[in-house]
Amino acid sequence: MKNKLVDRIRNQSDLFVIAGPCSAESREQVNQIAQALSLNSRIQLMRAGIWKPRTHPDSFEGLGEKALPWLVEAGNEYGVPTCIEVANKLHVDAALKAGVDALWIGARTTVNPFAVQEIADALKGTDTALLIKNPINPDLELWLGAFERFNNAGLDDLTAIHRGFSIYNHAKYRNVPRWEIPIAFNEKRPDVPMICDPSHIAGNRELLLEVSQYAMDLNFDGLMIETHPNPNRALSDAKQQVDAIGLSTLLEKLVLRQPDFSQDVGSMIDEIRGKVSILDDQLFEILSERMQLSEEVGILKRENNITVLQQEHWNQLISKRLTQSNDYHLTNHFVRTIMDAIHQESIRHQTRIMNPKTTKYS
Repeated sequence: MKNKLVDRIRNQSDLFVIAGPCSAESREQVNQIAQALSLNSRIQLMRAGIWKPRTHPDSFEGLGEKALPWLVEAGNEYGVPTCIEVANKLHVDAALKAGVDALWIGARTTVNPFAVQEIADALKGTDTALLIKNPINPDLELWLGAFERFNNAGLDDLTAIHRGFSIYNHAKYRNVPRWEIPIAFNEKRPDVPMICDPSHIAGNRELLLEVSQYAMDLNFDGLMIETHPNPNRALSDAKQQVDAIGLSTLLEKLVLRQPDFSQDVGSMIDEIRGKVSILDDQLFEILSERMQLSEEVGILKRENNITVLQQEHWNQLISKRLTQSNDYHLTNHFVRTIMDAIHQESIRHQTRIMNPKTTKYS
């Protein structure tokens, strides 16, 4: 790639898409998908797993270094730049020697500062394009810290990939999106493009369009979608992969919206936002009043030697609010999150009242 990847993503007039198989399985498979992707002008990078960090040792863990020339040769033949995952210095050295165009750091690597630093040291002095997935657990600072390590090593062609977060036994997603975390990342690092990986969030192809559209509505810069010549026969993550036709169909169905708007529309939005701001002020005033009442309850509990937490009362309260959620057109998840936060803040206020000499605000 002649230009920096971050510049290509930012200056792209259309959606920036990275596609390719979860794993490079054979020379034929890599050639097949490279040829198919080359026919889609939206595909800017071809991905493929060479080394696969799997949960169980009996899972397919990739073919390793012998698959690198297949990927590079196919990319050169069909004019599609290539991208692979690396997890240590040996991977980096092999990838750079083979001529891979870009690298990415997976979620299981980002979570480990030692591994991140090893890769940063290995890339020091290069102009490698690097994409960094969020850590497997929802830790914003750990994600930001990975970028800091690569910046400190002199790398500035860095892109973020949001692939969701691992939470035990979630019913809908393989990895819950927790969209507030990439939004918070963008607040801290507006200079870094943000790509969404709907394949790993969804865990199945039926949800890919829904997740991809959500990312587009949040103004993500692009998508990374696992694409395989025959998804049902893939050696890894078969359920979440699509074929080239399925990928094209998905991309055609996406509605791409612009973050900018006309002055007239802007005036109307500003007027509504003004009303929202007034309501926000009122919300904070009400919350402050509520905490004052919680403190009054805390004083009575202290004087009568009553515990701060009254579990039965809390169970009744949360049950009541969850029952009311539909009446206010709010999801149970939202109501539960809000009520949990209010309850924890009330406990902090009452704990300070109960133990004034030992408790401070945090």
